[in-house]
Amino acid sequence: MEITTEESIWFAACRVEDAVENGGVCVKYRDQQIALFYFTRRNEWYATQNECPHRKQMALSRGLLGSTGDDLKVACPFHKKTFSLRTGECLSGDECSLQTFPVKVEEGIVYIQVPLNNS
Repeated sequence: MEITTEESIWFAACRVEDAVENGGVCVKYRDQQIALFYFTRRNEWYATQNECPHRKQMALSRGLLGSTGDDLKVACPFHKKTFSLRTGECLSGDECSLQTFPVKVEEGIVYIQVPLNNS
């Protein structure tokens, strides 16, 4: 199911019970790979591009999760570059960053919002 607005599309990524608890999965929407993360203890969802901007590998959904204070982060499993899941900012001192996407849950379905120009 898709919900289209003038600027974006909310697409159904998965059911809540299909998500990996305290981990990530790769979701494909058209030709785009999106990393979806679920932090069970906090009941928080995050979505970013799946491609690590450092070496251009599709790997972030398998990244190592952690936190710095209240800011949740993911580390690329290959290069260990860390990124804020809230802002996409590289926390390892590099100038690269991740594209992030809004996530919402309605009636047990997880939706990710992508801009129309990315669909």
